[in-house]
Amino acid sequence: MSLRERAQHLLPEARRQLLIGGSWRPASGGGRIDVIDPADGSVLADVADGTLDDARAALDAAVAAQGDWAATPPRERSEILRRAFGLVTQHADDLALVMSLEMGKPIAEAKGEVTYGAEFLRWFAEEAVRIHGRWMHNPAGGSRLLTVRKPVGPCLFITPWNFPLAMGTRKIGPAVAAGCTMVVKPAAQTPLTMLMLAGLMAEAGLPDGVLNVVTTSDSGGLSSTLQADPRLRKVSFTGSTTVGKKIVEQSAGELQRVSMELGGNAPFLVFADADLEAAVDGAMLAKMRNMGEACTSANRFLVEAPVAEEFGTRLAERMGGLRVGRGQDVGVQVGPLIDDKAVTSVAAIVDDAVDRGARLLTGGRLPDPPLSEGFFYPPTVLVDVPHDADAVTTEIFGPVAPITTFTTEDEAIELANATEYGLAAYAFTRDLARTIRLAERLETGMLGINTGLVSNPAAPFGGVKASGFGREGGFEGIEEYLDTTYVALPAP
Repeated sequence: MSLRERAQHLLPEARRQLLIGGSWRPASGGGRIDVIDPADGSVLADVADGTLDDARAALDAAVAAQGDWAATPPRERSEILRRAFGLVTQHADDLALVMSLEMGKPIAEAKGEVTYGAEFLRWFAEEAVRIHGRWMHNPAGGSRLLTVRKPVGPCLFITPWNFPLAMGTRKIGPAVAAGCTMVVKPAAQTPLTMLMLAGLMAEAGLPDGVLNVVTTSDSGGLSSTLQADPRLRKVSFTGSTTVGKKIVEQSAGELQRVSMELGGNAPFLVFADADLEAAVDGAMLAKMRNMGEACTSANRFLVEAPVAEEFGTRLAERMGGLRVGRGQDVGVQVGPLIDDKAVTSVAAIVDDAVDRGARLLTGGRLPDPPLSEGFFYPPTVLVDVPHDADAVTTEIFGPVAPITTFTTEDEAIELANATEYGLAAYAFTRDLARTIRLAERLETGMLGINTGLVSNPAAPFGGVKASGFGREGGFEGIEEYLDTTYVALPAP
């Protein structure tokens, strides 16, 4: 059995339908969406193309299940999540294969995402039984104050293509823990992983209607239709800032709560006192995770002038030595980008930098056959990149590392903050006082010091400015799915 046949066996047509109210059903219009293998542009499989009527039916199912689910004891919700964690872990190899085929990332990296994504289920299994209110005396005397935490209600989750499992569990986990039902709309490019996850959640004992999945080619129509319904109480979106702004605008009509995890333009600061080998290791993590197709990806490398040439040379040697190819092939470290549009965009960003005077140290050239049949772009390092180049001002979303220089700490901070985004930042230095100054002055939701990895299910993930608002993960993650009722009580 080939890898593709194995993936199709794992997700037969009956499980590539819509999941509504606990039943797998075809789209009401009978349409299908092709899922493309980015390694060669061929059709991997197809899924149901849900209509707006299907979206309404999914919300109907979520609303119908909300009352009983909210009343379900926290321990029961916790145990379901714990079983789901076990099932995702048990099926890690299968999930990684499906993810690698539809999204392109190497198998080893896909397994890493499964581990990371499963941890949100385990973390929120533990948080489900720790939802606290409070009791206190009125400071003025004469009465008591009681607060009660309640689930927000039915939610809409719109998840991206780049982390099709983890971006799902990061939303589903806290919603289940808090007692919310949901409609999930996965990205049309990578719906298979979410459909497989939904099957495992049902196997773990999640009641019918709590989790509903609608795959569709009309994402905008689905969101606008459901957001116009007063029964929908929350929207959580991961994706571009442009689309996020539209969803926030649409939320105003029914005053829905929203969590937005949007674009990024992460600075990666290397100071002259840094351990350069550690900085290069961190750069490889921060830049090459997911082929650079991550909102937390290091986008701008700001290096202190005395060490810039050496850092660039070392980074180019490491990135130029990576093996590019189909994600399922042994030894491959860099898979394809998601589609041809992504390749065109990354190539244009590199060409713009070169036209403005940047030097290529490695990469920068589209591959020859057979890789040219897929959506591949080689790991690329640019030095002497002007501050106004697209590579500096635009979220690259590809395996390109543009290096610019600075001379003082103040200049580094000014350059790092010179963007509308503020999701993640990275800095390498051995100076503790500088670390504190950076934490206080950098406009970012997350900061990695001497590390190229900030994502952690136990930590609050989210940004500031045009990178959005709200937090996923950590103790803060479940707060996004809870309302507070204050009860005034007379003194006994």
